[in-house]
Amino acid sequence: MPEGTGNGRKPSGPRCAALVGPYLSGKTTLLESLLLATGAIARRGTAKEGNTVGDGSPEARARKMSVQVSVASTTFMDESWTFLDCPGSIEFGQETMNALMVADAAVVVIEPVVERVMTVAPLLHFLDEHEIPHMIYINKLDEAEARVRDVLDALQGLSERPLVLRQMPIGKGDHPEGYVDVVSERAYRYKPGQASDLIPLPADMQPTEKELRQGLLEKLADFDDKLLEQLLEDVVPPKEEIYRQLSANLARDRIVPVFLGAGERDHGVRRLLKALRHEVPDVAATAARLGVEPGEGALVRVFKTLHQPHAGKLSFGRVLRGQIKDNATLGQDRIGGIYRMKGNDQQKLADANAGEVVALGRMEHARTGQALTAAGDAGEAAGAFAPLLSPVYSLAITAEKRADEVKLSGSLAKLIEEDPSLAVEHHQDTHEHLLLGQGDIHLQVAVERLKSKFNLPVTTAKPQVPYKETIRQGIKHHARYKRQTGGHGQFADIHIEIKPLPRGTGFQFTESIVGGSVPRNFIPSVEIGVRDYLGRGPLGFNVVDIAVDLFDGQYHAVDSSDMAFRTCAAQGMREAMPKCGPVLLEPIYHVDIAVPNLYTAKVQRLVTGRRGQVLGYDAKSGWTGWDLVSAQMPQDQLHDLIVELRSLTLGVGTFTCKFDHLQELVGRLADQIVQARNAQAAAQ
Repeated sequence: MPEGTGNGRKPSGPRCAALVGPYLSGKTTLLESLLLATGAIARRGTAKEGNTVGDGSPEARARKMSVQVSVASTTFMDESWTFLDCPGSIEFGQETMNALMVADAAVVVIEPVVERVMTVAPLLHFLDEHEIPHMIYINKLDEAEARVRDVLDALQGLSERPLVLRQMPIGKGDHPEGYVDVVSERAYRYKPGQASDLIPLPADMQPTEKELRQGLLEKLADFDDKLLEQLLEDVVPPKEEIYRQLSANLARDRIVPVFLGAGERDHGVRRLLKALRHEVPDVAATAARLGVEPGEGALVRVFKTLHQPHAGKLSFGRVLRGQIKDNATLGQDRIGGIYRMKGNDQQKLADANAGEVVALGRMEHARTGQALTAAGDAGEAAGAFAPLLSPVYSLAITAEKRADEVKLSGSLAKLIEEDPSLAVEHHQDTHEHLLLGQGDIHLQVAVERLKSKFNLPVTTAKPQVPYKETIRQGIKHHARYKRQTGGHGQFADIHIEIKPLPRGTGFQFTESIVGGSVPRNFIPSVEIGVRDYLGRGPLGFNVVDIAVDLFDGQYHAVDSSDMAFRTCAAQGMREAMPKCGPVLLEPIYHVDIAVPNLYTAKVQRLVTGRRGQVLGYDAKSGWTGWDLVSAQMPQDQLHDLIVELRSLTLGVGTFTCKFDHLQELVGRLADQIVQARNAQAAAQ
């Protein structure tokens, strides 16, 4: 079987494959089988026992699920390989996307369940969009609930590239005995832990095998005129030419080969390894695909950052060009150690060459996504990196101990270094620190890491909604402030007019004083006093969309002061505002919800059930079979929207939102919100 990279050149140097797929598809188990088959481990670990190479973090083992990329290097037939075991949960999708941007190819692991095929749609779209070569491995065939053909048909509806089935199973029911290789037309019987035995091709399978092989050739012929001519003339191309075509078209992301197996039983694992060895392009082809400019110097793309409690910071990167050496300068730092990784195990290296995936120690200035050279950050010369996911879930976060509040900001910054899809905001209206991310589990893991890595326990709560209030009618009001405490007293007298303004105008202060009834130097103090009051109106919230005009007043030559007029203004607002028909305002957001069109009607009901208004829906640009539902929804209903949305859509639905306007809220709900606010104020 000839090797190739898509341009006739034999792959050279270490290569890298990412194992990706939905949650529970069996990626970590497949990694164990790949490492066992290559001799990297002597015994396969299990998630139940908590001894797998992947999922080595305490958070992953506690949940028995991947929460970050696991890196494992090995050799197969004297060639160096690194496998990146990526999280399946969509909440940790940033980890997966970052890893895919440095891989030569991806192995998409799925279960043979037609109803769950939709869960792989966002991943296939990302791979197609970024033209990343990828194969599909239909795992758990020993537990199959559907025919391979039905699973393949469902997958083809999600993939922009033609799927090419490379194997057909031998045997029926829950225990496949082996497979037929569609290209070589050879049959094999599985031998767990060993290479499969070659057996005669069953006679009853020969017609189906011929049909599948012809379909494979016809798909390849779409990209090669010579092969098309051979098929039209009923000339059977040699196997070497078929393999060359498969390799070339995989490298260009034109086709998606499909393999079968059961990772837990070692079924199809060695066949998958051989396909990777012969058909996956090398780092030079990957660098060219990513847009890395040619050159002699070393270039390392950082795809993962990890802060270890005792060992310090590790920056995981792929050497896309050149060679790096320990203690050499890279970016803004001197490399403090080069390590080849196998889960949590480290092997120290003196250098690393193009194609290798390594962890670099003490790279304090390196950031996930950066492309580092000896001269600094390569920037655009290294091509684009994975886009940053927008947050869809948030929690208010505070340190359990007051003494840890200063420590909190630094620890959160390190968390965001590890996972750029996390974010932190300080909300000015509610005075809360918000931790934002991709879902409830995502933030739970972040909180656990704060405690385990940085000894920083925190408490979390649902974020407060920044309600505001305004008025429906205006009023003219006279306020006087007079205090006599010995010596100079305090005196101020003002006449103000308060008026409502159109929604979104904010606050306006004017003065129409005539005759010097209030001296010019005291007028700014009146405005400050009014603004002091606006932080908490009669309903307990920030006041917006009002105008205040100072039109008359009195002063005392001795007892008047800036503080007297400031206090008088705040007092006047406090007396007048309850008479202006105060009304609660709630934030309304514009929301765009992306879902497969199978779920569009359900999402529309979801919106209306959350006091939202559907504005319409249209096909999502660039996504076959997906809709984008546009709506307006109260911010109060957005907190756990992603949880219900994912529940309705097998986990694939998502949304983006932005503030649109403030809207009046009246009735029982408004009364409950005001009562809760007053109770909160009384408790403080």
